[in-house]
Amino acid sequence: MTDEGVLGLDGVAQAALVRGGEVSPTELADLAIARIERIDPVVGAVVHRRYDAARREAAQVDSEAPLAGVPTLIKCTTAIAGEPHDLGSWALSRRGRRAAADAPMVAAYREAGLVLLGQSAAPEFALVSTSESRAHGVTRNPWALSRTSGGSSGGASAAVAAGYVPIAMGGDGGGSTRMPASFCHLVGLKPSRRLIGTAPGGDRWGHSVPGVLTRSVRDTAVMMDILRDAMPGDLGRRFDRGAFTKALDSDPARLRIGVVTNASSSAAPVDPEVDAAVVRAAAVFADLGHHVEEAYPAALMSEENTRYFFDALSVTATASIDALGEELGAPIPEEELDPVVLHWHRRGMSISGIELARAFVGIEKLTADLAQWWDSGFDLLLAPVFPEPPRLLGWPWADPNGIQDSVDVLRFTAPFNSSGQPALALPVGFASSGAPVGVQIVGAVGSDDLLLAVGRQFERARLWENERPVLDDAVLAPYRGPEQVVRPRAS
Repeated sequence: MTDEGVLGLDGVAQAALVRGGEVSPTELADLAIARIERIDPVVGAVVHRRYDAARREAAQVDSEAPLAGVPTLIKCTTAIAGEPHDLGSWALSRRGRRAAADAPMVAAYREAGLVLLGQSAAPEFALVSTSESRAHGVTRNPWALSRTSGGSSGGASAAVAAGYVPIAMGGDGGGSTRMPASFCHLVGLKPSRRLIGTAPGGDRWGHSVPGVLTRSVRDTAVMMDILRDAMPGDLGRRFDRGAFTKALDSDPARLRIGVVTNASSSAAPVDPEVDAAVVRAAAVFADLGHHVEEAYPAALMSEENTRYFFDALSVTATASIDALGEELGAPIPEEELDPVVLHWHRRGMSISGIELARAFVGIEKLTADLAQWWDSGFDLLLAPVFPEPPRLLGWPWADPNGIQDSVDVLRFTAPFNSSGQPALALPVGFASSGAPVGVQIVGAVGSDDLLLAVGRQFERARLWENERPVLDDAVLAPYRGPEQVVRPRAS
């Protein structure tokens, strides 16, 4: 098998090669490092490298670990002991902030046998739908290099799509795993709230949950088992050990699936190419024997959802920025923040207690309304992830209304962070630009195993395993050299 063929395998298959003695963890790490060094000067997915440490750790990997020797990247918002911990922020990067200890997620990755090559790009404080920042510059979409790979886990999605690693850490606080997955032709699960435990104060009032970016549903299932076992939340205790991997062993019974098509709103209408992707996915599910009909919770289309989400989450952004100022010994000056973060921060400072209470009441009503729709007899909802195909780099910084638009476009993702429901992004096809367009399937709280089983069924029908971006010298050459993309600047 060629080096590129090895890197093209999913994580489960790479670990099988290690257990069979066909490749060592150190050799796998070196293959991934060589690919990063050849391609990433253009793609910009990796912001901190720890190659020497990774090689030492690879040499000590337990070959019987679930993902023994599989190379990976950790999102730069997550702490790795002794490594930079700048959260994608120029203010923290310039001060040389480092992590004192591994975050629980990182410890779980290590225990599973994964080899940490470095950190993947994210926007400042994971608050933007594209991975561009003053701290680390631009992350490109490997499928269409002039376009975004999404955010906030855009470095992770670009790295997996570009073939550096088969699995990379994500996180989803408003679409931050599903959107990059959709933009980069990958699988991305936002698990149910409390399926995986989070550190106190780390979940933005329950909206943010751990996630991973992968090329296969089985890798996602294995990672959910790993994280659920290592960091069980209350909901996680409902599932037996290995439940998510076992869910892939058989196809689900015939399901009733509602579909969102031809959706429109004054804030973020759905692009026809995205709508067409949803229709194509619906046809696949129908061919698989499921009952598919155009139906969705009416509450999903309320434009108040995004406002309530924004009001609640902006307060946590302000609290985080204030806490970092206390850690540093002085408040972070506003001019050191990227524009979208400053927008969230100012919003958070302006929210009154009454407004915050109203936001929580609105979120509780949304949660109840969504649950009622599922209780009425539907098993899944098929919907867009992002209302448009991946946008050109420079958005939202270059657009007159881009800052507000960066919140409005969360209309299909953020509601399910608010409700705590699981949602799985799956690859479907490509827009006329050449960039991928995916869809999401959403289930009731606690139906993560069902989503993975249906996702695996869809995967077998779609056969995207060998669909990979071309990243040869001819494709990369026009993008080498001085950066021409609009960068975030302080307001």
